[in-house]
Amino acid sequence: MRLSVAIWPPASIVEVLGALDRAPGVQWSVPAQWLVKVRPLGTVSERVVPDLIEALTFELDGAPAARCVLGPRTRALGGWLGVPVSGLDDLAAVVFDATAPIVPVTHPQPFHAYVWIARGRARAAEAGAAISGEWVADRVALVADRSSPGRPRFEDLAGFELSS
Repeated sequence: MRLSVAIWPPASIVEVLGALDRAPGVQWSVPAQWLVKVRPLGTVSERVVPDLIEALTFELDGAPAARCVLGPRTRALGGWLGVPVSGLDDLAAVVFDATAPIVPVTHPQPFHAYVWIARGRARAAEAGAAISGEWVADRVALVADRSSPGRPRFEDLAGFELSS
């Protein structure tokens, strides 16, 4: 099962993302895919889910809400097109510390958060569009990606409230 610890952007940010120009010939993602991964966990056994929930519940208890800032420009990375999201460093540090003993970190550090708006064949020419928005993330979720080709499907396995 593919898991991540992520934040779902509010409707106001989904609207901002939806207003970006969409060039033809690019595989654009849909709003159901627009989550901000605080920590990608990768493919893990379902057996570790209870341990992840327990660790996150303990470590995120009393953790402050995060002020998320979208932008300032779209960026192409490895054929994908994303919108950077800043303001998550402290939250990400807590999440990484809580989950690393259960699921080892295998991706480059430091981790940078994005909302991925195009996947697979985005060209560098699509990058650079100005975009801005901000919100306060007061909830983070353990999310299972159960998508199949052409059918995005994400499921929150657990949610963790952050202090306002």
